[in-house]
Amino acid sequence: MRYIAALFDQPKRMIAMHTNPLAPRRDVVPRRTQRSRTCGRVVLAGVAALACVAALDPIRDVRAQGSGSASASGAVTLFENVRIFDGKGATLSTPSNVLIRGNIIERISTQPIPVDRRADTRIIAGGGRTLMPGLIDAHWHAALIRVTPAQAFGDVSYTSLLAGAEATDTLMRGFTTVRDVGGPVFGLKRAIDEGVVKGPRIYPSGAVITVTSGHGDFRDLTDLPRTLGGKLTRMEQLGGSMVADSPDEVRLRTREQLMQGASQVKLTAGGGVSSPFSPIDVTTFTEAELRAAVEAAENWGTYVTVHAFTPAAIQRAIAVGVKCIEHGMLMDEATAKLIADKGIWLSMQPLPEDLRLGFPEGSIQRTKADEVWPGIARTYEFAKKYKIKTAWGTDVLFSAALAKQQGAILASLTRWYTPAEALVMATSTNAELLALSGKRNPYPGKLGVVEQGALADLLLVEGNPLDNIDLIADAANNFKIIMKDGTIYKNTLTE
Repeated sequence: MRYIAALFDQPKRMIAMHTNPLAPRRDVVPRRTQRSRTCGRVVLAGVAALACVAALDPIRDVRAQGSGSASASGAVTLFENVRIFDGKGATLSTPSNVLIRGNIIERISTQPIPVDRRADTRIIAGGGRTLMPGLIDAHWHAALIRVTPAQAFGDVSYTSLLAGAEATDTLMRGFTTVRDVGGPVFGLKRAIDEGVVKGPRIYPSGAVITVTSGHGDFRDLTDLPRTLGGKLTRMEQLGGSMVADSPDEVRLRTREQLMQGASQVKLTAGGGVSSPFSPIDVTTFTEAELRAAVEAAENWGTYVTVHAFTPAAIQRAIAVGVKCIEHGMLMDEATAKLIADKGIWLSMQPLPEDLRLGFPEGSIQRTKADEVWPGIARTYEFAKKYKIKTAWGTDVLFSAALAKQQGAILASLTRWYTPAEALVMATSTNAELLALSGKRNPYPGKLGVVEQGALADLLLVEGNPLDNIDLIADAANNFKIIMKDGTIYKNTLTE
């Protein structure tokens, strides 16, 4: 790991930029997980068989207890006198009232909404503030934020605690959902869903699937040569990345991620910036290898997304049925038109300059970053010109300081979009991308909108973010209420 440990040492000046503490939050229990496990083998009949299932199904048992969560108890929350950004339009509503029962938005009306004054009824005086959907980050790495590259393959108990703490802070920044596109997060997702840790909904990809020397291959040269069928490296044992060098290996690794609960599968179809042995211009997987992943994912009713910068990598992925391209920052105009014509999703990130400058001058990573960064603006221009289905994400790695700027990175989209367009992208548009996972969706229901029947992931904002999108960059002061799945995690109006 000596090749990469020093290359992500963020300058101290970056840490100094971010000092605002997070607001206090309430100790509450969120909605229970949507995924349950079944007994591996039934050894007795009748009642004994049922006992076996219950004993080996702790997730289901926790859900049945309820534990006071909004979704389990049917508790009522009424927001009065709010102006709504619904996640789709360009204006706020007239003063309105919004009723949440359990974890569902039940009614929206400009007229008063009568409610029974029960013990589990909460009435919130909105005072004309903005009520909007919880934010969604479509390119996140929950387990790889606070660690250094060297720590990422070290003590798993320590790195898991770091990931849990970062997940809580992510939620407190107003991000109620993330699409995790690489890393060992299945356990973190389960802990969040069970109420052990406060954090966002996670749509997990599990381990990144890569080739030898591909983006995501963080092995040291001393790990070579690789023996087919041999012992997994530490990187693979932890579920960060899996190396696959044939269609059969790709198929196997894809199915393993799906077996563990992946909602979508991530492959690296071309070179990347952070990986030390992965040139940007290289096209990695063969068509047969990519097709094996696509077929396995489609058999499970979900999709493959790929990391790809260059036209060759993007075009090869599209040819075999990949549904989403991550990054795409070195694409040419012909490739942009192909993406639009085929209806492929483009998951883009307005990567901050501080991320590029975090790579030491003269390093391989800095050289590759210098090549990629100029393509960000050009790719957004292509996306707008050809009306590509564009999602938004951050792709922060190995920097707790930059993670604190999650909202500011979203606000930086105004270089190309209006505030309304940027916020629509980070709410209802990103939710459309999440829905591609079909029945592998761990959170069935409508996300990213404020409308009747949608899941109650909501933010109450001091001010109008459609007029001043920078409000979302200071969640500690401007997000007065943060609700996920009908449960309030932050409420500074009553403190």
